[in-house]
Amino acid sequence: MIFHAFLGRIGTQAHRRNAAISMTLLSFQGLKSSTVATETHSFLRSSFPDSPLSSEFQYARKRGVHLRKKERAELILKRLDELYPDPPIPLDHRDTYTLLIAVLLSAQCTDKMVNRVTPSLWQLADNPAAMSQLSEEAILDVIRPLGLAPQKAKAIKALSTLLMDKFDGQVPRSMRELEGLPGVGHKTASVVMAQAFGEPAFPVDTHIHRLAQRWGLTKGTSVAQTEKDLKAIFPRDCWNRLHLQIIFYGREYCTARGCDGTRCPLCRELYPRRKKPVLTKKA
Repeated sequence: MIFHAFLGRIGTQAHRRNAAISMTLLSFQGLKSSTVATETHSFLRSSFPDSPLSSEFQYARKRGVHLRKKERAELILKRLDELYPDPPIPLDHRDTYTLLIAVLLSAQCTDKMVNRVTPSLWQLADNPAAMSQLSEEAILDVIRPLGLAPQKAKAIKALSTLLMDKFDGQVPRSMRELEGLPGVGHKTASVVMAQAFGEPAFPVDTHIHRLAQRWGLTKGTSVAQTEKDLKAIFPRDCWNRLHLQIIFYGREYCTARGCDGTRCPLCRELYPRRKKPVLTKKA
C-alpha cells in the first residue's frame, strides 16, 4: 500500500491526481518496481474509470497533460499514417532528371504552379542532352511565370551541360555531387535522394519547418537545425514517407494562416491545454 499511503499524505484531489499521473509516467519509463506500477494502475482505474490505460500518451491526453517529445512523435506518426498511408510525390515528373528540374523550379514557388509549367518544358526538352542545347532565353520563355525564373533558367542550362560533360548525362546518386550542381541546394538534393533514389533523407520545406515548431519538435532556429532535430526523433526508415506526409498535412489542415498551433486537429491533440498562438520562425 505504498502508493495509497503516499497519496493520503498529499491532500487535495488535484494533488492526488497529479501524483497519480506522475507515478504513472514513472512506471512507464521502465521502473522495475512492480508494486508501484500495480498500485498505480489500480488507483487510476478506481479513481478515473474513464481513462484508458493502453498507453501513456492516451492517459496524458485524456487529462489535458502535455505529451513528451517522444510521445508527440509517436502520435504524429500514427495520425499521419492514418491520413496519408501512401503519399504521392507532389511534383509531376517522368524520371530522375525531370524530378531534379521540377524540384529546382519549386524554390519560392508552389508545386501547383510548377506542374502547370513543366509539361511545356518537357515538350521542349526532357533530358540533359536536349536541355543543354537550348539557350537560356528559350528555357526562360517557358518558365517565366515562376518566381526567380531568370536564375532558374541559367541554372537549368548550366546543370544540364555539367551532367553531360561530367556524369554522362546521368543524375549523380550522392548528396555531395548533387549539391555541387548549379542551382541545387541541400533541400533539392535531399528530395532527389529520397524520392528518386530511395535513400533516407528528410528535406525540410516551409511547411515542415512551420509544423515542427508548432508540434514542439524543434525550436526552429534554422532549417538545418529543424532537419537535425526531426532526424533525431523519428526512425530513419520513415523519413522519406514522413516528410511528404507533413507537407500534405500542412497544406490541408495546418496552414500558415489557418492554424496558429491551437486550431488544427493534431495541434489540439498534441497540446490540449495550449491557449496562446505559437509564433514560428520562418525558413
